[in-house]
Amino acid sequence: MKCRLLIGALMLATLVNAQCPEVPALAQETAASAPGVSSNTTPNPWAFSLTTSGYIVPGGPNYLSPDFTADRGWLHLEARYNNEALETGSLWAGYNFSAGKKLVLNVTPMFGGVFGSLNGVAPGYLFTLTYKRVQLSSSGEYVVDTQNRDGNFFYSWNQITYSPLKWLQVGLVSQRTRVYHTSLDVQRGVLVGFTHKKVSLTTNVFNFGWTTPTEILSLGLNF
Repeated sequence: MKCRLLIGALMLATLVNAQCPEVPALAQETAASAPGVSSNTTPNPWAFSLTTSGYIVPGGPNYLSPDFTADRGWLHLEARYNNEALETGSLWAGYNFSAGKKLVLNVTPMFGGVFGSLNGVAPGYLFTLTYKRVQLSSSGEYVVDTQNRDGNFFYSWNQITYSPLKWLQVGLVSQRTRVYHTSLDVQRGVLVGFTHKKVSLTTNVFNFGWTTPTEILSLGLNF
């Protein structure tokens, strides 16, 4: 009797093993090592940047000018404050173009609305041309003052930089602005910039040798 029971148990165990094939050990280890991980994870398609510039103006007033951008593919969105005039903001939308591999061209035509102490509309642009360690960049806008035609003005910022090290940039810079006034219609100067991972710090000194210098300190963050 005991022998028959033992034989029956062995036959039942053999049948169960035949119906339940063994799971490969590698699959078990993979499943155990990555619990809760989804294969559908995708990178964030948006790229954001925030740059805050502090202006130290001879005779004042000193002020801060933040600039926030958001890019997704061809779409460029931007918000500025104290850029066209003090206590004035502007909102922008544009289209990103890019071309080239060694010589890389990036162009963004934009259109914006200006509001605050200055009110109007403005076509504008962003432009960069990069070759190895040298970069030429420019941004500009023509503000059409909807309340006073005399308020129409072309604002621009242009610079050329060279990077002797991955984290260091030096160069020349010029700007045209009405936010503050100097004896020079087009201000010119030098810049030194430092970059660490997603953070950048740039010092600009304008008008040195022509009139009392204006200093601009910019802190940028990409995320």
